[in-house]
Order: sequence, then C-alpha cells, then structure tokens
Amino acid sequence: MNDLKTYRVCGWFALAFVVLALGQFPLYSMGDASVSFYNGAAIAQDYARIHAIVFLRILLDIGLYIVSMVFAAAFSHLIKRARSEYGWVGTLVFGAMAVWLGVTLVANSMEGGIALDTLKGNADPSVARTLTQGMLLIYNGSIAFGITGLFLGAAGYATFVTEILPKWTGWLAYAGAILCALCIPAMFGGPADFRGFYNAGGWGPLIVANFPDAIWFVAVGVYMIRVRGAPSDSDR
Repeated sequence: MNDLKTYRVCGWFALAFVVLALGQFPLYSMGDASVSFYNGAAIAQDYARIHAIVFLRILLDIGLYIVSMVFAAAFSHLIKRARSEYGWVGTLVFGAMAVWLGVTLVANSMEGGIALDTLKGNADPSVARTLTQGMLLIYNGSIAFGITGLFLGAAGYATFVTEILPKWTGWLAYAGAILCALCIPAMFGGPADFRGFYNAGGWGPLIVANFPDAIWFVAVGVYMIRVRGAPSDSDR
C-alpha cells in the first residue's frame, strides 16, 4: 500500500470514528439525566429500563475502538514515512490512542456490569453506585482528558514537524489538547452533578470530551480523503 492509499484509509477511518462516536448521543439521551450519581437505587432502576440501549452503546464503542486503532496505526505510519527521525512521535500517537481506548474499555465494562446486574430484577444499589463512581473519571473525566490531550498534542506536534497535514489542523489539535488540560482539574470541582458546569460529571467537561476531538477527526478525515499527494522520505 502506497502513502496515498494510506491517506485514504486514514481519512475514512477518521470519519468512521466521528460517526460511531457522535451517533451514540441519541442513545445517551434515553437515560434519565435527573438521576443522581450518588443514588444507587435510582441508577439501578434506570439501567434496568435501558439495559438494551446500554449494550448497544457498548457495541458501538467496540466498533469505535477498532476504527480508532486502524486510524492511529495508519497515522503513525505516515508520520514515520514523512520524517523518519520523528518516528518516536508516531509511536507516541499510537500509544496514546491505545491507552485512551484501554481506559475507556474499563469504563465500558463498568457500565455493562451495572446493566448485567439488573437483568434478574434484583439489582444491588451498592453495585450500581460503586461502578458509576468508578467510571466517572474515565467517561468524560479527568483520566480520559489526560490521555486524549496527549493524543491531540502529539498529533498536532507531528503535523507541524512533518507537514503531513495542513498547519491549521495542527492548531485545531493543540486547541483540543489545551481544552482537555483545562478540564483535568474538574475532579476537584465538588460533587459530581450533570447539572453543574465544572465537576467530574458536569456538562462543561462533557462538551470538551466529545466535540474538540470530533472536530479534529472530521477536518483530518476530509483532508486525507481529498489529498492528491503524500510526503515521504523520498521527497526530503
């Protein structure tokens, strides 16, 4: 596969990432947003009602993780091809994506555990509350922000040093990384509450967790699909 074909693969998988990520928003809206993260009985009751939706979200996430790893592998390859001396940046991009997805898999497992515990109709409220608290810092939380910010920062840096993408996409990546960094301290923002702006479950970090990276993936995906040439070691 030549570099131009790798660009195409990278582009299509970037857009697939966005479709699978943002396509889950209607499914998340089916949960009861008024349920407190500290009310185990209410959490269990809500998960019993939407357990099939929870499993569907996890299924879509599995697809998301697969396309993300293909994208990261192809993007890392292009970095190394364009400037071999910056191969370590390509490795960092791939590693950051792998860790990003790895910690999110843990959150998926916790969420799935809550749904599974409700299937016989005798869910334990303490299980629901414990697993919910366990995934708050991962789903749209400080742990995810640290790793997502690392991925975007590394991708932005790779853009500037290799020129495999337009510089404006590098600035988009840097902006996303900065927003992620600003949201890491949200875990100190008091009790987790979706109605609050800046806390472990607030709507401010929720927006930052989903849209800056999606905007970058859309921009990169469209450019890579439309690109007419690809830089490589032979060009430099």
